[in-house]
Amino acid sequence: MIVSITDYGKTDDSNFVEYCVSDLTSNQMEFLNDNLDEETEIEGNLFKLKMYFEDRLYPFQSDVAQFRMDDFIAREEIEMNMFLSSFLEDM
Repeated sequence: MIVSITDYGKTDDSNFVEYCVSDLTSNQMEFLNDNLDEETEIEGNLFKLKMYFEDRLYPFQSDVAQFRMDDFIAREEIEMNMFLSSFLEDM
């Protein structure tokens, strides 16, 4: 499974991060699509996930994140990979 962040930012009332996940089977994508509470979508062989965050939980809000954004994006991609992997164990 390969997780990449495709977009992040702020809407009118919350912050968001969009993830694109590749290298999943169709069964894995369907399982995630059916069981995750977040906004999800299957687009061809890609699984897309959009999560919303309160300001205090948003991973890219700190001054350090702004200075080292590539590091924070990489860490967030790894964390999402671990989360989805553990979630798929229940499949």
